[in-house]
Amino acid sequence: MQQRQRLVLLIFSLFLVFQTSNGHNITRLLAKHPSLSTFNHYLTLTHLAPEINSRTTITVLAVDNAAMSSLLSKNPSIFTMKNILSLHVLLDYFGAKKLHQITNGTALAATMFQATGVAPGSSGFVNITDLKGGKVGFGADDNGGSLDSLFVKSVEELPYNISVIQISKALPSAVAEAPTPGPSEMNITGIMSAHGCKVFADTLLASPEAMGTYEDNVNGGLTVFCPLDDAFKAFLPKFKNLTASGKESFLEFFGVPVYQSLSMLKSNNGLMNTLATDGASKFDFTVQNDGEDVTLKTKINTVKITGTLIDEQPVAIYTIDKVLMPRELFKAAPTPAPAPAPVEAADAPKASKSKSKSKSAPEPASDSPADSPDPADQVADDNAGVSFKGGRFVAVGLSFLLLFLLL
Repeated sequence: MQQRQRLVLLIFSLFLVFQTSNGHNITRLLAKHPSLSTFNHYLTLTHLAPEINSRTTITVLAVDNAAMSSLLSKNPSIFTMKNILSLHVLLDYFGAKKLHQITNGTALAATMFQATGVAPGSSGFVNITDLKGGKVGFGADDNGGSLDSLFVKSVEELPYNISVIQISKALPSAVAEAPTPGPSEMNITGIMSAHGCKVFADTLLASPEAMGTYEDNVNGGLTVFCPLDDAFKAFLPKFKNLTASGKESFLEFFGVPVYQSLSMLKSNNGLMNTLATDGASKFDFTVQNDGEDVTLKTKINTVKITGTLIDEQPVAIYTIDKVLMPRELFKAAPTPAPAPAPVEAADAPKASKSKSKSKSAPEPASDSPADSPDPADQVADDNAGVSFKGGRFVAVGLSFLLLFLLL
């Protein structure tokens, strides 16, 4: 009987775990506090709210309406405002209790501003120091070590998921407050060239049609996956074998006509259209997660996102480790020949070559005599990447079923 009771308690514990792991909604949490309504409004306006909600461990340093009015009096653009507010989102959990238990009395916390890749050096970090008299000070690390703001109170805490704490004023940071160009003024090829994708950027600039397609989509939303220099340089011989239209489609294949933050890519797995997608010419790829890694997959090969060059709504640019190849332009590596039949099966009839060929899937149309990819780039079976995402609900259902049987 005691064993049964322990099982029942275990099942209810698991149920509570599942019930409390449904994530958070920063907008709803802040909606309970009218004095933070302006801060809440700009989290939505800058599209930071969904990015905060996608994180599993986060701390938001909120400021009240008066502090926001002082900040808004400087008339920052919406893009600059996003940088400023990103500096107020820490990528770790700091509840009120933890603030007074910081090892050695001080900590340097990474922020969402630092994670965008826009903040150089240590400008995307926040210094948190436990001061005398029970006070806790906060300051941007690029502000000369000055602790400009103080802890006011804990607003909402869901340990160890999200903590919302109020600080006395916004954190000054020359880097975060610097004027940020709008998307139409953004030099995307310049950004790529300066961060290891110069060969791809130069090739894109040499194609006015493809470059024009990228520029036309900047304001409405654009995500670019640029191959690093070594990878694209090694690929150039195959690129040069493409026809003019093939080169244009190939370059457009690395752009997606919507904004996708890294957190969005992690949560929205599946097929994704590109700038080259046009009717029957699908030119798409599949986004999949492999642990913390995000991969892009075609029928030809799979590549991995290795870094973020910029993530500023509505533009995101990421680096990838290899050149992603669309099946519309490149043929898959030939399937390895089957192993020789065992001796005892030597008399068994074999299919003729012509018959085997007629049963195979038709080869994708090639726009050029480009070389086939290396076999090492060949992707595993499509079904290998499928993951089951309903585990939480199944576990809860099984818990109820087991409880019913025990009772």
